[in-house]
Amino acid sequence: MTGWIILGMFLLVILASAVRILNEYERGVIFRLGRVIATKGPGLILLIPIVDKIQKVSLRLVTMDVPSQDVITKDNVSVKVNAVVYFRVMTPNSAVVEVEDFLYATSQLAQTTLRSVCGQAELDELLSEREHINTQLQDILDKQTDPWGIKVSTVEVKHIDLPEVMQRAMAKQAEAERDRRAKVINAEGEFQAATRLAEAATIIGDHPMALQLRYLQTLKEVAAENNSTTVFPIPIDLFKPFIKLADKE
Repeated sequence: MTGWIILGMFLLVILASAVRILNEYERGVIFRLGRVIATKGPGLILLIPIVDKIQKVSLRLVTMDVPSQDVITKDNVSVKVNAVVYFRVMTPNSAVVEVEDFLYATSQLAQTTLRSVCGQAELDELLSEREHINTQLQDILDKQTDPWGIKVSTVEVKHIDLPEVMQRAMAKQAEAERDRRAKVINAEGEFQAATRLAEAATIIGDHPMALQLRYLQTLKEVAAENNSTTVFPIPIDLFKPFIKLADKE
């Protein structure tokens, strides 16, 4: 009786080692006596005990954070840059056979590529043309990982940490730029105002009555304010048009 129990337990162990269930996002690379024979999955997988071995590979999108890297830009500014890489395994056989640990290999390649690409750009380019830097990183990583059966879909530079001295210098530069724009706008406003005044003076010179009307309008505007008393001298020339009209009548 004991022998049958032992035999049954042995058969259960053999059966358990011969059956594998893979999820929808998983694939299994089958090795038979050390050689790759097929890639199977998802679902139920039957193996030959002792002879076959399986290595699971996930096909889901992997989000890998690239640690902050010390970079010296093309214009000799020391910065720290980190990024994030999005990739997935497209060919499980290559991801298992061509590289020992594709996750570690991709991480190391992303770090070295980030330092290399950022080191070839100037600081202003690194800050203002981040989309171009991201595209360049994605192209390089995708070509390097293609033999491993990996597709790099996106690379994004997350943060650029500038030294405190450089931050103060950039703040001064931005402040000076704002002051320059303010002075230019003020000068343009003065120019436009002077142009309009010159045009108004030309019109008033051609029509003397307009000056008197403007004078009366000013009196009306000042009289609307009841919090002060204003004394206006009235020039005699103001009444000359009215005197002429009276003489004609």
